[in-house]
Amino acid sequence: MGATKAPEDLLRRIRQGNRFLLTSHINPDGDAVGSELGLARLLRQLGKGAVVWNRDETPALYRPLPGSERVHAGADPPAGFPEKFDAVIVLECPSADRTGLDSHLAALPILNIDHHLGNQHYGVVNWVDSAAPAVGEMVYRLAQTLKVTLDPETANCLYLTLVTDTGGFRFSNATASAFEAAASLVREGAQPEQVAQWLYESQPLPVVRLLGEMLPTLELHEAGRIATVRLDPEMFQRAGAASGDAEGLIDHARAIAGVEAVGLVRRRDDGSHKISLRSRGEVDVEKIARHHGGGGHRNAAGYTLAGETAEVQAQVVAELAAALSSGPAHEAAAGSPTAGAAAGSSPTTAALATPPTADTAGQAAAASGEPAGNPAGRVQPVE
Repeated sequence: MGATKAPEDLLRRIRQGNRFLLTSHINPDGDAVGSELGLARLLRQLGKGAVVWNRDETPALYRPLPGSERVHAGADPPAGFPEKFDAVIVLECPSADRTGLDSHLAALPILNIDHHLGNQHYGVVNWVDSAAPAVGEMVYRLAQTLKVTLDPETANCLYLTLVTDTGGFRFSNATASAFEAAASLVREGAQPEQVAQWLYESQPLPVVRLLGEMLPTLELHEAGRIATVRLDPEMFQRAGAASGDAEGLIDHARAIAGVEAVGLVRRRDDGSHKISLRSRGEVDVEKIARHHGGGGHRNAAGYTLAGETAEVQAQVVAELAAALSSGPAHEAAAGSPTAGAAAGSSPTTAALATPPTADTAGQAAAASGEPAGNPAGRVQPVE
């Protein structure tokens, strides 16, 4: 499917409005933060006012982005809300409730800009392009339509969305449009070296410590085709890590040879479990998430489950195994030995004897959230 154009009603509302509130999903990721900050700068170049309000704090990984210090975070609205705003622009969020602010946002017209399959079209204007590699790429197209020349800081924000949502241009959403947008943003002044340093060479120490807490929980299942990892509040405490510091950690399990699907089971303070899934190729984890009231993309999705951790993990493995069995590659894979099992073995759960080291922690933020269409990239966090 080709790229869609920004609706005329969206363009009209932006041109006629004076002040906008921007927000995205809970636990914002690179596409969320980069899109918000990039669009805020774009609007200010047009002479508009723009305030970014997220329910959760900006993860430390994205705080070097220009304008991140101006983000209003928390459950309480920013000054002047809602009277001083013309509309709220919700970016990269398939349903209004995933902002964590939906009870407030109902006071304003919502302009919905997203690339998720299954977006609920909850806005008075909905621009949903599931072919977009990142919502930041849609914001760049919007800038072109509005004839706004980006400054280097804005270009960096939008370039970062492409890097994070394509996993450093490694995932299936690293399409021609992704590379074309990246090239255009570099011509506008984006600095790939700077963005790469932010993402891969500036990991806060708690992130590396949290990775060290997670890796010993790594297990292989189904003859090495499925991997699971776990996180719990005690691990965050020992690592001195915040909620957003877990972003990207799941991809260390996904990088194991032979692994086709991964489940991260994260127990929260209230006893519920946040489930993040990743997969490769035709293995559809979005269907699993949708069945449990969550969402995402074919290769990256998330949802919430209640129950004991062991039971939840067993359910996750069973549903991932069913997804593997229903995929077109099942016949080719059946009976073939892969990592973690000998040839001819029945599906088993095998704990990894020696967990991987943490020397790849610098890649932690590259690929944990929500790509467009069917990429194996980023997922909307589910709270």
